Amino acid sequence: MDQASPTHLPQQDTVAAQNRPLEAALARDYEHLGERLARDGLDIEMVARRLARLRLALPSWGTGTGGTRFARFPGEGEPASLSDRLEDCAVVNALTAATPAVSPHLPWDETEDYRAVREQAASLGLGFDAVNSNTFQDHPDHPGHRLSYKFGSLSHTDPAVREQAVAHNVACIRAGEQLGSRALTIWIGDGANFPGQSHLGRAFERYIDSVKQVAVALPPDWHIYLEHKMYEPAFYATVIQDWGSSLLAAQEVGPQARCLVDLGHHAPNVNIEMIVSRLVHAKKLAGFHFNDSKYGDDDLDAGAIDPHRLFLVFNELVDAEQDGRFDVEPAYMIDQSHNVTDPIESLIASAVEIQRACARALLVDRAQLAACQEANDAMMANQLLKRAFNTDVSPLLAVVRQRKGAAIEPLAAYRAIGYRAACARRRPRRRAGGGGIV
Repeated sequence: MDQASPTHLPQQDTVAAQNRPLEAALARDYEHLGERLARDGLDIEMVARRLARLRLALPSWGTGTGGTRFARFPGEGEPASLSDRLEDCAVVNALTAATPAVSPHLPWDETEDYRAVREQAASLGLGFDAVNSNTFQDHPDHPGHRLSYKFGSLSHTDPAVREQAVAHNVACIRAGEQLGSRALTIWIGDGANFPGQSHLGRAFERYIDSVKQVAVALPPDWHIYLEHKMYEPAFYATVIQDWGSSLLAAQEVGPQARCLVDLGHHAPNVNIEMIVSRLVHAKKLAGFHFNDSKYGDDDLDAGAIDPHRLFLVFNELVDAEQDGRFDVEPAYMIDQSHNVTDPIESLIASAVEIQRACARALLVDRAQLAACQEANDAMMANQLLKRAFNTDVSPLLAVVRQRKGAAIEPLAAYRAIGYRAACARRRPRRRAGGGGIV
């Protein structure tokens, strides 16, 4: 964030002033951590350089207060436009230096001038990640969505509805080209609530045929990310229910189709890190939607419930990277619904927790771990992972942020600058409504 940014956004001199009283203690903590890691044969500077390359995307819709299907309670100063949402994303990136991209959602973020949007984003230090299509709800006032998706979209029995859904996804690609994106994420709510309601095989075949039509419109350097979900809004059967369905579809669609893993879209207690390993093997891993959950697709802040699971996911990712098993670098995006917190605070906290998981995974002694695995030494293999997970990497994260001109303590800095209060003065208050995620 440079000095030319809007005055209500964090300025570098303001962040530097917030950092100044913390710098001496941070330097001591970083030196101490470096000595601790050196005893294990790790160079803290090498770890810092690798961690600094971690790039997360923010969901444009995640800057507003979320909700459940029962209720939504708006907060103060919520974004009322795409321009507002970009400014909120810029605040997260200015304070964390970890979230330089935005993942837009159409038609929620639809505009007549995508080039102007791209220019605004660039002025805020942001770019664009995958574009997300939306055929899981109706858009009755939109000329491109006159038909209902109540009984499906890309897998609908009516060819006219499928054609409409395909056209929307192609339109998302065209918008993404203007924004500088290189991927389209497709998540559909298609499925059935009752046994017998849908022919399970034909619905899957219709989905694959529709996605193939979308794939024809892809530029050569683009990918389609196919996102699965166990249930909801369909509760008996979902067309793309699990990673196996996603993988089968991606394999049939072709080389530009890959599988996106949302951490909340699985059955309880599923081994997500195993899924990561399998998709890496198949060269079909697209990336992640990071969040956390207790019971289902709760969309809680990343690392809020099970930080160890997040660490184990990154353990597989770091292992694959160091082994050279990635043919395409995975895309990382936060996908959460902030019902009772300030969305910006949740996005900041989540970005930090994702960085923390990655940093801890970078501390695992891969050679020792491989030796324990080959020797079937279950106890010591597990202890190696626990040693890395239990390491306090907070000074490392803070130094990486500081070197990029971001905040040593980003949540404290956010509250100190009073951004939310300023937004409440500038933006009209949104009325409370019914259920829904946005």
